[in-house]
Amino acid sequence: MLKVGLFGVGHLGKFHLNNWKEIEQAELVGFYDPNDLNAAEIVEKYGLKRFTDVTSLMDEIDAADIVAPTNHHFNLCEAAIRKGKHVFVEKPLANTIEEGKQIVKMAKEAGIKIQVGHVERFNPAYLAIKDLHMNPMFIEVHRLAQFNPRGTEVSVILDLMIHDIDIILSLVKGDVRNIYASGVAVMTETPDIANVRIEFDNGAVANLTSSRISMKRMRKMRLFQKDAYIGIDFLEKKTEIIKLKQPGDTNAFSFDLETPGGGTKTIAVINPETKPVNAIKEELRSFVYAIQNNKPTAVTEIDGYLAMEVAHKILEKINANAITA
Repeated sequence: MLKVGLFGVGHLGKFHLNNWKEIEQAELVGFYDPNDLNAAEIVEKYGLKRFTDVTSLMDEIDAADIVAPTNHHFNLCEAAIRKGKHVFVEKPLANTIEEGKQIVKMAKEAGIKIQVGHVERFNPAYLAIKDLHMNPMFIEVHRLAQFNPRGTEVSVILDLMIHDIDIILSLVKGDVRNIYASGVAVMTETPDIANVRIEFDNGAVANLTSSRISMKRMRKMRLFQKDAYIGIDFLEKKTEIIKLKQPGDTNAFSFDLETPGGGTKTIAVINPETKPVNAIKEELRSFVYAIQNNKPTAVTEIDGYLAMEVAHKILEKINANAITA
């Protein structure tokens, strides 16, 4: 049984708490949160033990689940790693690039496992196609959210867009070559809406738009590769594939399309089955599995650092454009 401590019981922390209680391979030992109102609510509702200092909780656990604000990630990760505890930490990995580098270095030296909470990796729409052979050369992303003051201590890049950055980096077989970005702070002191173009050294291009001041919600990613289009709707949890039909495509709607040379090609439209899974529970469960079976975590600290690194480069571009404007 893996003994887990929860650090932070705010909005997202409560979701983690409820899911930990349903994971049979783990025991939630207690929580740490300096906010007395949050803490009192958790003690009263769940009867979960409150620890009033970080060290005493770290001493009682095998793994730390860090769901505190981003500016506390480094200190909590450091406290856990120095005691040899495994770490699940919400995205982004850390508040600064230097902090991210230090976490990666400490984790390697300590030999512990870290998983970063890029929950869209466990979205049913993405799980439905993650085992496909994908080599996208053009990617278009729209992630729009209605304004919510919670989480605005970081920019829309680190709040929303980083989900898509992580998935794109896991799919594209190439390194980032160029980044072009523009963004505007509307409701907060950091960019609330941004448009980004990422060019990779293998020729792939990704265009991303993220906004947290939209009138409607949208979380869509469109992937274009040779002979196929893949559409992922993270919000509606649906996926669509349009491709040249292959002999094994038996459950596809198909039609013939005339080509300029006078021939025809058969097009298949496939809607892969999406299973109704709880993404947060699945990511926490995968973290437990990685520890108990000595396997790599689904989203490693290096994955989290690379996504964070690109996000900070985007912010640098936006800031530079603002200065020269």
